Formats: sequence, C-alpha cells, structure tokens
Amino acid sequence: MSAQEPAGRQVPARLANRYAVGRVLGRGGMATVYLARDTLLNRDVAIKVFRATAETPDDLQVQEAEAKLIASLNHHALTTLFDAGVDASDPAHPRIYLVMEYIPGQDLREHLRRNGPLEPGQVCYLGFDLSDGLQAVHEAGFLHRDIKPANVLLATRGAARRLRGKLADFGIASLIGTHADGETTTGTAAYLSPEQVEGLDMTAASDVYSLGLVLLEAATARVAFPGSVVESTLARLDADPEVPDDVPPGIAAIIRAMTARDPDDRIPADEASDAFQTVIVDDLVAHRRVAPHLLARDEPERLAAVRRADVLGTEPDEVFDRATRLAAALLRVPVALVAIIAADRIWFASSTGWDERYVDRNLVIRSAADPGDAPWAIPDALLDARTRDNPMVTGGERFRSMAAAPLITTDGHYLGALTVFDRVPRAYSRDELETLRDLASMVLRRIESRSETSERTDGRRDRGS
Repeated sequence: MSAQEPAGRQVPARLANRYAVGRVLGRGGMATVYLARDTLLNRDVAIKVFRATAETPDDLQVQEAEAKLIASLNHHALTTLFDAGVDASDPAHPRIYLVMEYIPGQDLREHLRRNGPLEPGQVCYLGFDLSDGLQAVHEAGFLHRDIKPANVLLATRGAARRLRGKLADFGIASLIGTHADGETTTGTAAYLSPEQVEGLDMTAASDVYSLGLVLLEAATARVAFPGSVVESTLARLDADPEVPDDVPPGIAAIIRAMTARDPDDRIPADEASDAFQTVIVDDLVAHRRVAPHLLARDEPERLAAVRRADVLGTEPDEVFDRATRLAAALLRVPVALVAIIAADRIWFASSTGWDERYVDRNLVIRSAADPGDAPWAIPDALLDARTRDNPMVTGGERFRSMAAAPLITTDGHYLGALTVFDRVPRAYSRDELETLRDLASMVLRRIESRSETSERTDGRRDRGS
C-alpha cells in the first residue's frame, strides 16, 4: 500500500459500508491486518485480509465455507471472529477476510522481550487458557499449524493478577494452504515439532509440541532451540528441549509431556489443560489464596466440568439474564446472580443489581466442598457462623440475608449457584426457595443444552458433514 493510498481501498468492498478502516496494525507475507471501527455496533475490530489460493469457483466456495466455519468457533482463549468470507469483487484476485475482535496490548513475544519471563503462576494460567483453546480448535476439526509467541495475544485487563492469553490465527493455515511462492505453511522454524522437521503429516500432537515450546519460552524468556533455521530445526531431532531447574516441578512435568519427541508419547491438549488446572489449585491452597475448606473434594474434576460448561467470559445469555431478573422480581431482592465458581474467582455469568464481573473465591458464601443439592437460605448473615466475617457482609455492600439454589450437572459436578441477596435480614419461604430452584434448573438446562449443541456440532464436523 502506498503512502497516498487509503487503507480502505485494500479492504474487501463488501465490508466498506459497515467498517471505517483505519491504520495498518501489521503486515506479513501472508496477510495485512487493519484496525477498523464497526459503525453498526460501535466497537473497534481488526480486519485481516489474505490472498485466496482458490483457482476455480468451486474451490472458492469451499474456502468461503471453511472461513465461515472458523468464524463459528467460540472460546474464551481464542480471538473471537465476528465474520469471515471470500471477497471475489476482483475475480482475478479473490481475497479471504476475517473480522475479529481487536485486543489492545502486547503479544507474548513482545511481552517477553520487554519484561522477561512470566511468573510460574502466570505460566500456569496461560497454559490452562491456551491448551483449552487449542483443544477447541482440534475438536472443530482444525489444526493451528503456526503456534508461536507472536500468535498469543495477551489481554491487558487484570493482567497484573491473572494473565489471560488468546490464540490468534487458528485455522488460517488450513485456509491459505501455501504461500504464493509455493512454500508450505507449516509454522515458524523455532516452534516446529520433530515430525514437521522430518516432513511428516501434522497432527494435533504437533500443535501440542509447539505450544509446549511456547510455554517453556514463557517460563524462561529463552527460545528452546536457538540458532539458524537449520540448527534450530535439526536440534530437536536429537534432543528434548531443556527445562531449567528453576521451572517449578509441576509445570516442568507438563511441558516435558507436551514436548516428547514421539507424538504418541505427548499428552493431548485437554489433558495438558487439566494438568495446569491441578497445579493452579495446588498453588492457590499452598499460598492461601483460596482457603482449603472452599475446595471441593473432587476439585480438578469439578473445574473440568466448569470448563466444559464454557460459561466464563462468553457473550451474555438471555436465559441467564431472564433468570436473574425473575429471581430479583419474584423474591423482591435488589441483587440476583448466576455465580460460577472457577479456580480462584467467582464469575457472574449474569447479574441483576450488581456491576462486578467477578470477586475473589475466598468471598464464597457457602463451602463449595459440600454445597448440597437443595436450595438454602441465611436469614441474617451477621448471626450465622458461615457468613458473619465475610467481607460481603461486613464490608461496603453489607448484605444481611441471602438464598441460593445450586447448579449441579447431571453427572454430579457443582458449577455454582443462582444466588439472591438482600440488605436487610429476612426469612425466605419454602415457595420462594422452590421458585429459586426452578429458575436454577432453567439456567442449568441452558448450560447443558449449549454443551450438547457444541458436542453435536463437533461430531458433524468430525464426520465431514
């Protein structure tokens, strides 16, 4: 693009009426990324434009369908894609475009260069997020093929406490296939798996190996296999990446399992995610960031169920919002929440009368280790040993009474609760608790139906339909 040429001329014409295109955010051999403003929804987006490799109209339709499928993926650890397609306004030069969320901040490569290695806890959180996101990519029938620090975007909100990573460019290699010069898109040399170096077909295990190298670099701020392209690629055929002694044993064991030279010896992405989750739980208890009595007896399995429910950080759900509105109105309380208990926080998937998205897990009102399966109530929190010292009772909000109906999956895992609060002492009648139970059942049915829909969709994709 010349200095005189507006950025908008480089963006597919079909997007021009909706997006005000601004500066170039990045440019590489395969694509150009523009910052744009969605004039309909009044939000910033990033538009990535590739040259399509289709040679016939039928091929072009296949690529467009693939782009739409990529855009249908929804996961908190993947960059959200709002739209995708193929622009064929110039038949001689069709282009694939992706409209995706704009994430201000740094990618992992920049962060490591400027700040050095991540703290062990942050490596765990990053490993949990990215492994989980990668599993979603694999379940959708895609391989990433180019996992590297530059393709890990770091969300800045709350990063000082809980680093959040998002995988970018997932599925892109499947779409664009090859560079214009015929070079196969198989990833950046420093992060290739041994089988890629040997020219073998990639599998999901190849992505896991690359992610393992990225997480090792996050822990050390050093590339595992440095040197020239030839030196770097050949080194991994003869040796496993060196994990320094100062990497905590739990993290080191997971990284070694992800970077085993034989693909059959590597753990899959979902097992890596669960393993990082277990290390997180152990660390939270060891450093007293979560009181041990708040952990369920099957805490890693419970957290895996929370992950499968996929309600953390997702778009608002009308069913959840309807439940909290009805709970507040029918029980005549100022605050109603769909509260999901994650590893270190209580996340609010919906709220009425409450602005926070989450609070510390130590503020949980009732022990997650023994939530029971029936609605419960506390008429006066200052008189109840379970709550009288809780900051939500003694602090600024000063809630005096509460009631909740647990959200328990059909396989017996406790996700959280539909909870209501009042600022005055009050009793809750049996009918009111039954109303709360009915609304919680509505929320739980919605959670499980979304999971079932996702599984059916993945099954159809796996069968190639």
